[in-house]
Amino acid sequence: MQRRTKTPPHGGLVPLTAVAGALLAVLMVLVFVMLVWAIQDARGSLLSARSGRPALDQVGVVEKTVLDVEASQESYVFTQQDEFLRRWQAARTAFPARSQRLVDVSTSTAQQRLAGEIRQAGQSFLDDYSVPLVDAVRRGAPAARGAARTLEGERRVQALRDRLSRYLTAERTAIDRRERALEARMHTLTVVASLGVAGATLLIIGYGAYVTRVIVWPVRRMAATATRLAAGDLSARVPPSGRREIGQLESAFNTMAGSLEKSHRRLRLLYDAGTSVGTTLDVRRTAGELVRVAVPRFADFVTVDLAPSVLTGGDPADDGDGTLRRVARGGVRDDPPLDPVDAPAGPPRPASGSGAALLPDLRTDPAAWAGDEQRAAPLLAYGMASLITAPLSAQGVPQGTVAFWRTRDSPPFEPDDLSDAEELAAKTAAALDNARRYTRERETALALQRSLLPHGLPERPTLDFAYRYLPAGTRAGVGGDWLDVIPLSGTRVALVVGDVVGHGIHASAAMGRLRTAVRTLADVDLPPDELLTHLDDLVIHLDDGAGDPTGEVGSTCLYAVYDPVSRHCSLASAGHPLPFVITPQGAVESVPGEAGPPLGLGGLPFETTELDLPTGSTLALFSNGLVHSRHLDLGHGLDRLRRALGSGGQSLEATCDRVVAALRSGEPADDVTLLLARTHALPADQVATWEVRADPEHVATARSLTTGQLDAWQLEELSFTTELVVSELVTNAIRYGDSPIQLRLIRDTAMLICEVSDGSSTAPHARRARILDEGGRGLLLVAQLTLRWGTRQTAAGKTIWCEQPLPTAEAYAGRRGSVDWSRE
Repeated sequence: MQRRTKTPPHGGLVPLTAVAGALLAVLMVLVFVMLVWAIQDARGSLLSARSGRPALDQVGVVEKTVLDVEASQESYVFTQQDEFLRRWQAARTAFPARSQRLVDVSTSTAQQRLAGEIRQAGQSFLDDYSVPLVDAVRRGAPAARGAARTLEGERRVQALRDRLSRYLTAERTAIDRRERALEARMHTLTVVASLGVAGATLLIIGYGAYVTRVIVWPVRRMAATATRLAAGDLSARVPPSGRREIGQLESAFNTMAGSLEKSHRRLRLLYDAGTSVGTTLDVRRTAGELVRVAVPRFADFVTVDLAPSVLTGGDPADDGDGTLRRVARGGVRDDPPLDPVDAPAGPPRPASGSGAALLPDLRTDPAAWAGDEQRAAPLLAYGMASLITAPLSAQGVPQGTVAFWRTRDSPPFEPDDLSDAEELAAKTAAALDNARRYTRERETALALQRSLLPHGLPERPTLDFAYRYLPAGTRAGVGGDWLDVIPLSGTRVALVVGDVVGHGIHASAAMGRLRTAVRTLADVDLPPDELLTHLDDLVIHLDDGAGDPTGEVGSTCLYAVYDPVSRHCSLASAGHPLPFVITPQGAVESVPGEAGPPLGLGGLPFETTELDLPTGSTLALFSNGLVHSRHLDLGHGLDRLRRALGSGGQSLEATCDRVVAALRSGEPADDVTLLLARTHALPADQVATWEVRADPEHVATARSLTTGQLDAWQLEELSFTTELVVSELVTNAIRYGDSPIQLRLIRDTAMLICEVSDGSSTAPHARRARILDEGGRGLLLVAQLTLRWGTRQTAAGKTIWCEQPLPTAEAYAGRRGSVDWSRE
């Protein structure tokens, strides 16, 4: 509080004037005219100085009207709520009269001309920009929210503000000039009175001191305060020291300064809320941002309660019981008796209706906001004094409520604070709705991607593997990375890592289609370069006949095939980073070769890279998201991955954890995929290979060699079936194929594999033989006697293969392991 200055008695000048008049009656007759003239002149100067105040007040009214038009217009553009449209209409209607009033109260021709420019510029802003913009929003025109329209509006409003600022500066300068003229006239009055009435010196001095104290000093203090206000110090105030007009002027000046300070605090609060609330698409973080903005500038404590479905991206309307959960709480102290975060929301009761509710004194009716006095007692004892509750509603959908608390240490909430609370709640509700929708879309994309990715990868006796998949955690959404391990014929295994361009549901759907295509092409047993060629053609035509495409589809893919019999690995890349090879000694080597073009370009060849891998070597396949990001250069990322893989000495699972921890910190900006595969060679005693001469007489020799090998492997139970299969396959190779002919038997942990290779590239196919046909039943017989069969092209011709489960294998499904794909 400011200390009030003691004011001299109002009647102190009367006795002094009477004594001076009695002693200096003759001189007063002569001086009276001069005094009257001087006093009238001073009074005229004072009135002239005061005449500029209406102009100052009116320029503030015009500026507020412009701000109301701009704020209501922007609010309506972004929310399209009729409440803002009504405010905009009221401000637009009031502007012509208020701007004309500014012209009328202007104190000079120059000011009147500038006021006229303000009126014209404001009317032009309304007629040429604001009204068309609102009409465009009503019509639903997309360009109404464009950056160009926004910049144009900001430019027009800034030009109007510049004119208002020039008018305000000129008016204040004129007032200062009149006030200085008034001081000069007061000084002249004192000098004239002193020279004219030598005997009335004491009277004149007393009168001059009285006037100086009552008028001059307050005016000087107001001038100094006005200077501080103009410089931006909105806390400046004039200490009350005068009466009548001077006292009223001081009160009005302080009221205006207080209003400016309050408006500035409110605008700053709302501006900070607009820039600080909703910076992330996370519901909990958005609620916490509201708490940090509102405490302590608007409230001492803030609680945010939301419907549980909002946290998971669901529709709040699905929460039929209306239960809310506290997601954010904060205040000036850490020990309030308010429900903690993640607890069911207690008092206050949610705000009803569409607006905020004010309780200026919580002691008057505790049951109105707490339900009963027992629940209200701890809060009242803590010092909670007033409360505003506001609903969090976006597009007519209620999401929760926010409560603003003030204690007895702060002034209670006033009705003017309701608009601020509603504005804060509206901004937060819009940000929460965006976060909720993003959460729903991300969860949908994750669910789609998990449904398309394999839920279990096959365990292979010749290959140990471990993998990690981390979905992207940014606003862009889940990407289209995938990995796969595909069993092939002859105990071979295909390793696949791919990355579809883009994020979100479309990328996940495209990933599922490509993964299915890779598995289908792998089942045909194509070489890596041919498989990628077919996959490239599929990507090019991925959107053919699919309607309106969402954008160009592109992808990268690395396809590698490992043969445990020959310890040979062949791989090809379509724009994907080539893998690293970790030798049994722990050295990390880059795979030689070049990555081909990404899928979707078409017409460009892919190159196959051939590798011979010693037993115990580890292939490290990864996606671009592991080694490259906005803050990590690709070359630097590859070097870091090489060092992380070279640490060695740990299991594959531990190596995966170490690599991911070393290269990724926080939520990844892109999907992260890592597949480690440690190779083992099939022992030589589990493979038998013979060359067969292209002579039907050697079919019996092939059967004999097969029976002998099965006896050596103690698989006599399979001898009869295997003899028939070998007889049919070798006979077909001799009859329809070319030399050289080779028979190979492979025994792994669950299967007996029979392969017959020849020099012909013509692939056989099963057909239904007619009754009188002498042939055509061989492959049908093979298909009936074995679990599965197939053919694959080789560099020298083709290979026909078939598989039989070993007697120790209860079922074919036993050779497939169950690996949890959901670990991340």
